Amino acid sequence: MTHLDAPENPQPAPPVPEDPPEGATNPWRLRDFRLLWVGRLAAVLGIQVQSSALLWQVYEIARQDHPIEQASLYLGLVGLVQFLPLLAFTLPAGEMADRRDRKLTVVICVGLEMLCAVAFLAMAIHGDPPLWGLLSVAAFFGATRAFLAPASQALLPMVVGRPGLPRAIVAQSLAFQTGAIAGPALGGVIVGLAVPAAYATSVAMFLIGMSCLLLIRTSGRPPVVDQMPSRWAAVKEGLKYVWTTRMVLGAISLDLIVVLFAGVALLTPIFARDILHVGPEGFGLLRAAFGVGALMMALYLSRYPIMRRGGLWMFAAVAVFGVCTLTFGLSKWVWLSALVLFIGGAADMISVNIRQTLIQIATPDHMRGRVSSVSMLFIGASNELGEAYSGVAVRFLGPIGAAVFGGLGALAATGIWAKLFPGLRKADRLT
Repeated sequence: MTHLDAPENPQPAPPVPEDPPEGATNPWRLRDFRLLWVGRLAAVLGIQVQSSALLWQVYEIARQDHPIEQASLYLGLVGLVQFLPLLAFTLPAGEMADRRDRKLTVVICVGLEMLCAVAFLAMAIHGDPPLWGLLSVAAFFGATRAFLAPASQALLPMVVGRPGLPRAIVAQSLAFQTGAIAGPALGGVIVGLAVPAAYATSVAMFLIGMSCLLLIRTSGRPPVVDQMPSRWAAVKEGLKYVWTTRMVLGAISLDLIVVLFAGVALLTPIFARDILHVGPEGFGLLRAAFGVGALMMALYLSRYPIMRRGGLWMFAAVAVFGVCTLTFGLSKWVWLSALVLFIGGAADMISVNIRQTLIQIATPDHMRGRVSSVSMLFIGASNELGEAYSGVAVRFLGPIGAAVFGGLGALAATGIWAKLFPGLRKADRLT
């Protein structure tokens, strides 16, 4: 196999929008892409600093009255209350991204995320925030992410055009991983000083991100809006496209099952406080180690992108990710835990880059919002629902058992998906 699988039921080709007049394969030459990149970096920094503060704050509050196993359930609730709004709104949000101005949607969502950070800040300043208050704001934050993700992903090809898309995806991943490094590390340090300061930093980051997005000149109006079916029919069309396009279905579902089992974000505060005994600074180190590995790999891929044998590279990277999760669970030394998280982040970056490239290339522009919404639903399930699953797993298996079981589950899923989706395994060219 030398190229992407075609969908079993091809969709009629819509008019192809013209590529931006500048840039070609180098998106950095485009002013709007640079603004989009900085805006994404700032928003991710805000999210990561806020997430670090929220996880640490919730766990500290829960540990006042509960043992480790029961306190971990409260951490799971943080993920669950953010996933439920994603489940409810993501598919309609994808349809909206294919019908409404994508840039305006992104700006509004980042503005609402900033208001959530303001609410967290107000409760932290109060000094004794109720858990229900923190969880309520987290739920609203999850609802804004449901609308932000499909609009943001669908806006990127409109800004850079198809020739620059592969490099733009790597660059956007670079922005994300830079935020994933600096955010947890910065969050861990600031939380160690004062939790309200962490939330104040998030407010500032969201404000910068929204300002950059407002300066983008590219129209966010999606193509062929007049030819779209009714809202419910459009949602069903998007679901049908994902279901019948094996390349897209396999890539999205593999991410769901692996991160659901092997995600360690929720486990890091537990390991930092009660297993490795390294405090909030060590918590920041563990959170940052994963992002450092991903950033280093993103820098490498930006210079030497994977162009051939994409499917094999992706499955190999997922297997390495599972091994790293297994080793993290068994580690008793913070340096080893940080090292395997570093390697796991690099492997995850390879998997994410290939998966996103395959999905974007296989999806026509007029359906990118809906396909991105389905992808986001799966990602949300793997992240937020994965945190809820991890909380339950810790309750019954303990933190070490949960990490070991997750690593083994990821390895098993890699082999099963390689057999279920041979076309994905054999995917070759990424251009």
